Amino acid sequence: MEKCIERPRNLCSLHGALDVIGNIYRAIPVLHASPGCSMQASNHTNLYYLGGYHGLPSSNAYEKEVVFGGTQRLRETIKGSLEIMDGDYYAVLTGCSMGINGDDVGSVVEEFKDSPYPITSIDTAGFRGDTYTGYNMAFLATVKALAQKTKTEPLLVNIYGQPPSSDITLRGDFEEITRILSRIGVRTNTFFIRRDGIEEFKNSGNAALNINLSPWLAKNVDAYYKHTFGIETLTLNGWPVGPKDTAVFLKNVAEKLGIEKKLVEKVSHEEELYVYEYLDSLFGNFERHRFILVGESAKVLGIARFLVNVHGHIPLAVILTDSVYEKDRQKIRAEIQNLDCPRKADVYFENDVYEIEQIAKKYDGRATLFMGSSYEKKIAQKLNAFFAITSNPCLDKEILNRSHIGSRGAVSLMEDLYNHF
Repeated sequence: MEKCIERPRNLCSLHGALDVIGNIYRAIPVLHASPGCSMQASNHTNLYYLGGYHGLPSSNAYEKEVVFGGTQRLRETIKGSLEIMDGDYYAVLTGCSMGINGDDVGSVVEEFKDSPYPITSIDTAGFRGDTYTGYNMAFLATVKALAQKTKTEPLLVNIYGQPPSSDITLRGDFEEITRILSRIGVRTNTFFIRRDGIEEFKNSGNAALNINLSPWLAKNVDAYYKHTFGIETLTLNGWPVGPKDTAVFLKNVAEKLGIEKKLVEKVSHEEELYVYEYLDSLFGNFERHRFILVGESAKVLGIARFLVNVHGHIPLAVILTDSVYEKDRQKIRAEIQNLDCPRKADVYFENDVYEIEQIAKKYDGRATLFMGSSYEKKIAQKLNAFFAITSNPCLDKEILNRSHIGSRGAVSLMEDLYNHF
């Protein structure tokens, strides 16, 4: 083993695929994997069906199936799942052991093509990659299995690019971005936070535009929508956080969809007033922090822009924990170092908690605010810095529909930064 990672946030591709399927309402993941893989892959994933692990059928393959093949066991598992599990879409996900032994999962799934509900197979053996690989594979496979086109809806957009369980405020964030877009007449397919997620996948071929929240993830999905349905993609450099980002976001979407400029300017102005009416109350208690920020690129980029460009904080280090491709790292680094501050942030790509602590020690005595996951809380205490949870995992409190993006999310973010714990 080349390297052992301490408390990794990103797991194998089976986990990433399960994260996608398990978070679509009435979608049933069927695992063709060993019991250990099934349990570990489902850990920390908020499965939608029955509110927990109860809705996770698996072939539970043992030595016999690994050595002699597990297609019959899989056939029985799929048949039982279709009979017992009340779902509208079924996806068979493969674990490492069954990926190695060469079971023809696709042929077994093809036997059930006459099922009243769509069923597909996705080769998500963990050795194929990490959480983000699994997300790319499962999201694309689901789009291929479900998406249809009847007629383009000129004010409908698809929003994706964020693995569900990797964002502690995902539900609130999608609700906020949906609210903002609705103010200029745009409807959204967000796929994960509403009970009509499967219908949204089916209708996604009729969208006029894709909005990819990630600067590097889901490019395969972008390409498929373009090639199959002719849908262009607007790629964001992270979620829009605060009034400036929100205004730019609305302007870019409006230009793509041909929405009246005056309406966008009116909405942007009202959203800006909303935020600053709340931020005004902070001026008597304003603290200008020197901060370290840890998290996934899509969320970190937006938060960093808001803290520096709008709120005047000073960036020391930004540590990105997702598996950004090498070809995209320079673009992300440049975005962070172009923030409106003479002190340019140091940028790191690191997922290992031990390595993150070693990086943080370089700023001992200088950092006054540390933002990250529950893993970084003790690091902040060692630096004698204030701490706020902004990234996954969050082990300290329950978050239901709180947001950290857009206008209302920016206000919530400020509350979290000033209510130090």
